[in-house]
Amino acid sequence: MGGWKQVCGEPWILPSILTLIAPATDAFVAFNERVNVAMRQPQALHTLVYLHGFNSSPQSRKVTEIKSVLPGLTKELGLGDVDLQVPELGFDPDVALARAGDVIRPLLEAGQSVGLIGSSLGGFYASVLSQQYDLPAALVNPAAYPYQLLVDHLGPQHNPYTGERYELNESHILRLKTLEPEPPARPERLFILVQTGDETLDFRDVLGKHRGSPAWIQPGGDHRFQNFTTVLPAILTFLFGGNFR
Repeated sequence: MGGWKQVCGEPWILPSILTLIAPATDAFVAFNERVNVAMRQPQALHTLVYLHGFNSSPQSRKVTEIKSVLPGLTKELGLGDVDLQVPELGFDPDVALARAGDVIRPLLEAGQSVGLIGSSLGGFYASVLSQQYDLPAALVNPAAYPYQLLVDHLGPQHNPYTGERYELNESHILRLKTLEPEPPARPERLFILVQTGDETLDFRDVLGKHRGSPAWIQPGGDHRFQNFTTVLPAILTFLFGGNFR
């Protein structure tokens, strides 16, 4: 497995698979400081909030994969207890953010450590919520500009997980555009994970949007993010600290 590399300027790809890249020195240093601080703190309850993508649900494949490996990984990484929360977001952007916020706010009020994972459209939502609540977030093949991507999906829709049928209309697209967050003051709070073989999104758009954030760029793969569980140790370490090597 490749190690951390300090590079400046444009994000770039190493030929080896699963190579972790920090595109800016500040992001690299901040990542390590977060890990070191977390490792010095006593074990506490962490909560991982997963935000699913377009026409997906808490029954998605990634959620199943996370559930299958999370207990063993948290033990291996020395993280203590990590709870998993997966709100059903629905198709309306305002409803999606409200439901995610209803999960996040009580956790923060209880003093728990909260980290976000967002996939595809959920990655866009995670970037919005990261700024709103000042939370670390891992964005997995995220939709950089969903209001552009989803224009081709206007009209009747069917969620195969929930059975819900609905109409995706212009108001949803406009709302996504207004939700576009400002460039983050702390780009090191976002961990960008992309596979170059994504058939739905151009990974270069993602990296261009999130300059200054640490990124894991994996050659090949697809929009589902093949072998997702192999990157979970790095994600959990980024979100909560741990003994990842």
